[in-house]
Parts: sequence; structure tokens; C-alpha cells
Amino acid sequence: MLDAANHVPLSPLSFLARARRAFPDRPAVVDVDGTEVTYAQLAADCDALAGAVRTAGVRPGDRVAVLDHNSRWLLAAHFGVPGARAALVALNTRLAAAEYRDILAHSQARVLLVSPALVPALGADRAADLPVDSVVLLPDRPGGPEAPLPGARSYRDWLANADDTGDAGMQPPADENDMISVNYTSGTTGRPKGVVYTHRGAYLNALSVALQMELTAGSWYLWTLPMFHCNGWSLTWGVTAVGATHLCLPSFEAARALELIARYPVSHLCGAPVVLSDLARVGTARGFVAPRPVRAAVGGAPPTTQTIAAVQGMGVHVTHLYGLTETYGPSLVCEYQRGWQDLPADELAQRISRQGVPTVSVDDVRVVDPHGGPLPADGRTVGEIAVRSNTVMAGYLDDAAATAEAFRGGWFHTGDLGVTHPDGYVELVDRGKDIIISGGENIASVEVEKVLVSHPNVREAAVVAVPDERWGERPVAFVAPAGEAVTEAELIGFVRGRLAHFKAPDRVFFQELPKTSTGKIQKPALRAAARDRISG
Repeated sequence: MLDAANHVPLSPLSFLARARRAFPDRPAVVDVDGTEVTYAQLAADCDALAGAVRTAGVRPGDRVAVLDHNSRWLLAAHFGVPGARAALVALNTRLAAAEYRDILAHSQARVLLVSPALVPALGADRAADLPVDSVVLLPDRPGGPEAPLPGARSYRDWLANADDTGDAGMQPPADENDMISVNYTSGTTGRPKGVVYTHRGAYLNALSVALQMELTAGSWYLWTLPMFHCNGWSLTWGVTAVGATHLCLPSFEAARALELIARYPVSHLCGAPVVLSDLARVGTARGFVAPRPVRAAVGGAPPTTQTIAAVQGMGVHVTHLYGLTETYGPSLVCEYQRGWQDLPADELAQRISRQGVPTVSVDDVRVVDPHGGPLPADGRTVGEIAVRSNTVMAGYLDDAAATAEAFRGGWFHTGDLGVTHPDGYVELVDRGKDIIISGGENIASVEVEKVLVSHPNVREAAVVAVPDERWGERPVAFVAPAGEAVTEAELIGFVRGRLAHFKAPDRVFFQELPKTSTGKIQKPALRAAARDRISG
């Protein structure tokens, strides 16, 4: 019999409630300025935030957006916003002003909480210029600007208004399948898609990553991964679940990260391949050795042999993961087998270059043919990677057609191509979707191409990925000019003026674009040409 006694909606909010009860005086967060916040204080911050959200007229299911670097305030929003039964939209800190407007409009966010340091990125002269009901300025570093955006309210005043109503405190969701957050990812069409997470999925994935990462109450997690990225792979909630300490690094800097590892008892970190390669580069130059073992999870392209050897010498143990925004982050993990730690670096790199086996929360991952049928585990037969799990998104916000296409046949179709090895480990071999992953950020080729062809002197454009030692991949463009002459620098600047800078191509090559007999641009030929030109 299901009853209130034995059936409680699953929600990460319960993790903070437990941490407040079990570890009230333990440091929950160490912020960028060294401020330590206990779990009792963090929970109080989240209660106040939840009350302010409700007082602002935000109804259950409405969205609240936050634009901030890794901080105690962005962490608090992961509990306070859903604690008001609203959904959090954590915004990428590297976007262009037009992209922020598109996401705020598409998500129909009622309130935007923003760090004063990031207000210029919004490209707004006043709060009323943004497509939200109200803008709230988060607390800044000491001495920072009080009100750099006319019409915006200070966080302190916003909370005070909520305190006056007495409507404070977090509330659990009415249904565990209620929306907890919306995360935006570049789609193959170039338009942002809002990936909907639920309380149930976030609860399960948070426990899964905490277990996979072997987090305990004594762990210190260094935030080298942006909290806005898949809600920090659910570690905003997972670290809290075990009562560990969040150590905030606003944005990744290898030198700063090494300083924090030396100063605090850091035990865990995560990030894109560039995080590991930069730590290896800077750490090797300094002769750095971690004072205690550090567990580092890396997602995306596998680390190079040289990087693995370097970080191992620094006391960093590497775990390779694979996932997408649509799977709450990690869905495959390259589980270490007995004896791997004794392998030579090049052989170890080969083993951990595989994406691996399903994480503990994932029901199944398989490589399928175009009809959805499973392919043999022979390490050679290539198909699409498909996932089935309680930690697959609820769908794309207000996009039923795209959701149905992604879920065809009862599986989430990733668009990535891979093989299954005889030991059951899945290995990614290519991406079926036209996506470039640079430093852990998705870049939709189509999005960049649309901007390029909007230039009056560009007739056609194609954007492809080339390998990059630091970022994993970087975009380069091939352009067929039209009209007056245009330069490489002019086109790169043109893209940077309309999209986030990291999406702009590093190089632009001018030529007619090769096509198939049906008129489709031959991107494999352009990828090969780009590699030849850059290496030559």
C-alpha cells in the first residue's frame, strides 16, 4: 500500500535538509573570498531565497534564471529556487547578449538573479530592457558596484521584502516529476533547446555521481567545473548529499586551482579535458605534487598519454566519463579494473580513452543500428549510442517534436556514434550530430554558419572541428565569398559580435565548398582539408 508513510517524493531538497540536521556546523561552502558558510547558514540562505522567489509572484513551475560564476549564491539557488517550487535556469557565463535574451525569452524566466560583474555581458542599459519581470543583483565582492544596472534591485533589499511577508522556507515538490531546472544546450539546428530536469532525476543522478566519485562527508570538492553545466553534473546536489564541502573557484584557472589544492584538503574535482591538460602543464612547470590524492573526473575527449602521465605524477587519479546535457551529465563511466593502476601510461590511456559502462543510475546504454536494433559487441561495428535511464531528461521545453524524435523507440538517441567492445565497454568514435565540443562547451556548427552567411559578402559557409591540444576541438570555417572582398579577421570579429567568443572560428579559409551530387556539403573533406592546412 502506498501511503505518506512509505512514499515520499524524491527531491535533492532532502539532501540539504539532512545536511543541516546532521552537520550544522560543518563548512558547506568556502567561497572565492575565503568566506566559510556552514550547512546551517547555507540552509538559512536557501530558505530566504525560496521565500523571496515566492514573494516575487513566481508560481510553481515558473522559471528563475541565475547568471553567476561558481559561488555560494549560485549553489544556494540550486536549492532555494526549487524550494519555492520554481525551476532554475543556470545561465552559461560565456554567452553573447543576444543569446541571453533568447534564453530568457524562451524559458519565460520571471526573475533574473545576476552577479554585478556579469551585468555588462547582458548588453542592457537598464533592467527593463531584459525579457523578465525583475532583475536582482547578487551580492558582489567587497567594494564592488552597488547598482550597475538601473531598475535592478539589490539582493539584500529583495530578501528584506520577503522577510516582511513571513513567507520564508523551502518546500518539497508536490510531485517528484516536477521540473527542478532547465539547462540550455546547442542543438543541431543552432537554436537553443531547454533540457528539462525533474526532482526525481536530479535526486537519482546526484546520488549516482556521489557514489561513482566516492564522495564522503570528509571530502572537499573543488569547483573547476561550471555549476551552470548540467547543474555541475548534479554535484551541486551530490556533494551536499554526503555533507562534503564545496570549494568555489569562480572560473577555471590552473594556477589558482593548484593553489587551492595546496591550501585546502581538496579530494575531488571535475571538468573538461582542458582542465586536466592545463593542470598538467602548469603543475609540471612548477613541480607540483598534491599533498593528498585527488580524484579527477573528466568528460569529453579522452586525456592524452602525456596528460595522464603528468597528472599521475602530481597525485591526481583520472576517471573518464561520458554524457550529455540530456542525461543530467554522466551516463557512462570508464570503471577502473584491477591492475590498471600498474599499467604504463600509454596503455592506461588506451584503456581509459573508452567511455565505459553505464553509471549506477543508468538502466542501459547500447549501440544501435538505424532501426534501433542492438549491434554486436565486437569493437568494430559502428552505430548510434542510445541511453535508457531515469536520469534522461523529461524532454525539451515547449518542443514536443524534438522530444519525440530524441525518444523514438523508447530510447534516448544521443546522435553520437560508437562501438561496444567484447568486455561491454562503449567507445565513442564520432559524432553524428554536427556539434563541436571545445573546452567542454557545445558549439553548433549550424549556429555559427548562420551568422557567417548573414554577412553581406558571404555566399556560403561551412564550419568544422579540428583537433586542438588544449581545448580538444576548435571550430574553423570555410567560406565562399560574395560581393566585395572580406578578410579572415573581419569575419571572425563579425561572429564574435553576435555569438559567444568561444564559438567564433579560429581560422577562416576562402574557397568553393565541395558538395555531393545532391548538393550536400562534404564536411568530411573539409575536416581533412582543415587538418592539412593547419598542420602544414
